[in-house]
Amino acid sequence: MREDVELTAETDAAELGIEFCGEWFHPTPGQTYSIGRDADLVIDTNPYLHRRLLEIESSQGMWWLTNTGRSISVALATSDGAYQAMLGPGTRVPLVFPELIVMFTAGAYTYEFTIRNGAARFTGRITGLDGDSTDGGTTIGAVPLTASQRLLLIALCEPILRGGMMGSSQIPTSAKAAERLGWPLTTFNRKLDNVCDKFDREGVQGLRGGVGKLATNRRARLVEHAILSRLVTAADLPLLDEPQNTDR
Repeated sequence: MREDVELTAETDAAELGIEFCGEWFHPTPGQTYSIGRDADLVIDTNPYLHRRLLEIESSQGMWWLTNTGRSISVALATSDGAYQAMLGPGTRVPLVFPELIVMFTAGAYTYEFTIRNGAARFTGRITGLDGDSTDGGTTIGAVPLTASQRLLLIALCEPILRGGMMGSSQIPTSAKAAERLGWPLTTFNRKLDNVCDKFDREGVQGLRGGVGKLATNRRARLVEHAILSRLVTAADLPLLDEPQNTDR
């Protein structure tokens, strides 16, 4: 299902804040604010992270978020997970939502921060399956998962869920996640294939295609989607300690 959003952006540029690791950062109107490894907001010294991955600047009466990186796509979502978008290298979006969660992966680590725009105003409406959207936003319908497929998602998302979405988390390798579940690695990889195929058919980007997407990249994208869509939450963590049945 595609989502068209009717926006009335009465933004006061001074009311934008970024929350990262419990700290607040406030870009200055009229100046470009960079985010990355060597930037105004330093996310990490991770060498896989671009020196400047993102830029925020005010223009045309509103704030804009631009992906200035070369190879890292950035996942965006409202806090309820109803609206999602992928911001690819060289693209930008207006910051019209009161709150926007930003997630991206560099190497083995996934990072998260929140942008809050206190003056943003908008109304949204869902269109039919044939509706068009120019900003890449997508609403994914409810995808049925087996019990073991859900456990796989919880195991991959466990570090982020236990960390309370604070800053950065390391995504487990397939071997570590399989060990956590008590599954053979071959079983885990088969179920990972099935889950990725299932979400790919529903329109989730970044889960198929290319040798480089068959390991770390697709696990990271799967984690981003599961977290931002609220498919799994911290309330699901006790399921990991229950007796497992991989046939479900």
